[in-house]
Amino acid sequence: MTERQAEKVANVLIGVAVAGAAVYVLKTPALRRMAWGLARNALAGGGPAWLLAETRRAWQDSAAIEARTGAI
Repeated sequence: MTERQAEKVANVLIGVAVAGAAVYVLKTPALRRMAWGLARNALAGGGPAWLLAETRRAWQDSAAIEARTGAI
């Protein structure tokens, strides 16, 4: 078996394991509630931080364009 084939087999096995875990979590009410709560917290914490970072980056990029073109 070549390295490429081994990687492909490993990727398929990992995919099957992830799909199985997802089915198990979605079928178990306590795990489903925990998963939705974690997802909600991740979005609530990560969303505003991402938005702030993107706004700051856009602001800096627009300032750099103005500096290059001499616009006010």
